[in-house]
Amino acid sequence: MGWIARVVLGAVWWWGAVRLAVAPGAGVVEGAVVAGGWGLSLLPVHCVPRAGAVGAVAVGRWREAWRGVRGGDGG
Repeated sequence: MGWIARVVLGAVWWWGAVRLAVAPGAGVVEGAVVAGGWGLSLLPVHCVPRAGAVGAVAVGRWREAWRGVRGGDGG
């Protein structure tokens, strides 16, 4: 997405947020714009598959990784 589109979409989101905060007549449209923009921010757009992630921990090894155990030597 181009930077112009990002600026325009950001301005529309801010318009909705400000209207919800200060305008007594704000309603469904502004709420939908703000909720939609917030919801898009939750999308995991920077995720990669576990196999392709550098430093990814294998399934079932999170506990050893948390403790700092290396190579299954028991600690």
